[in-house]
Amino acid sequence: MSALLEVADLSVSYGKVEAVHHVALTAAEGSIVTVIGPNGAGKTTMLGAVMGLLPARGSIRYLGEPLERLSVEQRVARGLVLVPERRELFAGMSVEDNLQLGAFARRGEGERAARRALDEVYHRFPRLHQRRVQLAGTLSGGERQMLALGRALMGRPRLLMLDEPSLGLAPLIVKEIFAIVAQLRAGGVTILLVEQNARAALQVADYGYVLETGDVATHGRAADLASDPKVAATYLGIKAA
Repeated sequence: MSALLEVADLSVSYGKVEAVHHVALTAAEGSIVTVIGPNGAGKTTMLGAVMGLLPARGSIRYLGEPLERLSVEQRVARGLVLVPERRELFAGMSVEDNLQLGAFARRGEGERAARRALDEVYHRFPRLHQRRVQLAGTLSGGERQMLALGRALMGRPRLLMLDEPSLGLAPLIVKEIFAIVAQLRAGGVTILLVEQNARAALQVADYGYVLETGDVATHGRAADLASDPKVAATYLGIKAA
């Protein structure tokens, strides 16, 4: 598989404090790549830099082209979409209005294309269709995450970046969300998944990176990381033999 996203020597600072140090990461087209690690490791910061929300040093290439000079809006138009940790829904707007905002970057494609995208989201998330006139702020945690995913899909992403999609959700809902993530990959979407739930992330991912205090501590096939004694002991709660 060819590389869709290539990050090299990426460093991000907040003032004089460097939060991400010379990170290198590759996401092959059609794969799920996960980044796991503790709170404060720099995972969200790294996603913000790839999306163009934070200034960074180093190289970020998408489909072989550099992204450094592109605005957030231009990156979205090229198929990069981020679902942030806090979901950032418009609580006072209906489910359907939130979804339609996700298609804003593709408004030039016309009303028929937007309607087709909306129908596809409702087919994937029947609960959103049932609650389409309900205010987003009244949804359950799992439904809000589905709405955040659905809104992202309205932009027809080629690279979907998910920041802690399981955060605050009950185990059964987490299982459902990760099943949806796997379905998206099967549908051709490349996914960069940042997660603290390392067990669930490594089960669904093809490849993984472990980020610790801003550095890549180790990386490899997800199955290999899951069986690595140190990774298992630190992130999966399994004692090393």
